[in-house]
Amino acid sequence: MPRILAIDYGKRRVGLAVTDPLQLIASPLDTVAESDSITFIANYCSREEVETIVVGQPRRMSGELSEVEKDIVKFIEKLSEKLSDIQIVRYDERFTSKIAMQGLIDSGLKKKKRRDKSLLDSSSASLILQDYLAANK
Repeated sequence: MPRILAIDYGKRRVGLAVTDPLQLIASPLDTVAESDSITFIANYCSREEVETIVVGQPRRMSGELSEVEKDIVKFIEKLSEKLSDIQIVRYDERFTSKIAMQGLIDSGLKKKKRRDKSLLDSSSASLILQDYLAANK
């Protein structure tokens, strides 16, 4: 069974998470620089069978789209051109960064390690993917 890949897009870094081949477990994959992200994702998809890419859709408390949405739309357009055979879907990512940070704190990770934003980004992508899996099973 193909994997599902999740993306937590940021203007500097892109957090990535992926399911196992049975699509049961979401795990952080990596965090890459935004400028390298499409190449990284395309290379990953050439090595692993991926059927769907889930891109987080940041919203404010009011439900309005976040200001980074314009950049995400451009990113998705470029990604779609590169990976036209893979379905790209959006999924609400409200609170994932806060929940991911709390998870890092609860796991006992030292404050110095929690400052590493790449860990937070890939953990957020994992939460987006877990929520997506739960909502679509």
